[in-house]
Amino acid sequence: MKQIKLANPRGFCAGVDRAIDIVNKALEKYGSPVYVKHEVVHNKFVVEDLKSRGAIFVEEIDEVPDNSLVIFSAHGVSRKVEETTKSRKLEYFDATCPLVTKVHMEVIRNARANNDIILIGHEGHPEVEGTMGRHIKNESSNIYLVQDENEAENIVVDKPEHLAIVTQTTLSVDDTKSIIDILKTRFPKINIPKKDDICYATQNRQDAVKQLALESDFLIVVGSSNSSNSNRLQELSEKCGCKSVLIDSFEDLDLRELEGRQKIAITAGASAPESRVQEIALAVKDFTGASISEHGVDGENIYFKLPPALR
Repeated sequence: MKQIKLANPRGFCAGVDRAIDIVNKALEKYGSPVYVKHEVVHNKFVVEDLKSRGAIFVEEIDEVPDNSLVIFSAHGVSRKVEETTKSRKLEYFDATCPLVTKVHMEVIRNARANNDIILIGHEGHPEVEGTMGRHIKNESSNIYLVQDENEAENIVVDKPEHLAIVTQTTLSVDDTKSIIDILKTRFPKINIPKKDDICYATQNRQDAVKQLALESDFLIVVGSSNSSNSNRLQELSEKCGCKSVLIDSFEDLDLRELEGRQKIAITAGASAPESRVQEIALAVKDFTGASISEHGVDGENIYFKLPPALR
């Protein structure tokens, strides 16, 4: 009997829910247009839906007209972006995920303590740009970006005796551990955060995929190609020996990939809507004749409050 197992937990996390709610409620309260700095979350369908309701996505604050309302995306922004927004007296709401804000605060705290900082993350990702941009520039603290094990082996820092680590929240737990282990060996006095910066949602979704990948011969990750946590889920499945694809919709799937598959698993990145998961699961069921079942338990019950003006 062919099976389709849906991973739990999957899809939207509390930070994504909050960010989308902020845009929707701002549109309801203030009307369109509402300007959003960068894609509020990395999902094509979410962005297109918000565009249809009057959200305008921009990459630079300079693109926002005077007297407009702007929203910072869930990935966070640099200090410069926030200061520019305030200096132009633009009304704004900050949809930065609170777990990203926690990393920002660690960067600020370490800079004020005159520590050097290593940020583990992917160059060019908006979360990394925002976090690097929260560093307080001074002569007593530097921030460095490390993307992989090779860079960890070769990085040269000014203050190896006064050094701290922070990480992008959407990375692979396993990959981050290996990088941190290298840095700990090279810099024995390096300060590791008390709690892992990788967010609860990223970790939970990766844990669910690890189990499913061992039990399946094909895994579908529902999410957009620019979603970091969705890409990490696909990579993790492949590392576990399970063929995996990352798709936005059923039309993106090469149907030849489904031929001969008996155990198919489906999960979704933290920015992918559940409606997409259900559409893809039903389409796979119709094509293969497989039965659909839930796998695991979604025990997430975290909620992040909206800004007071939007409650």
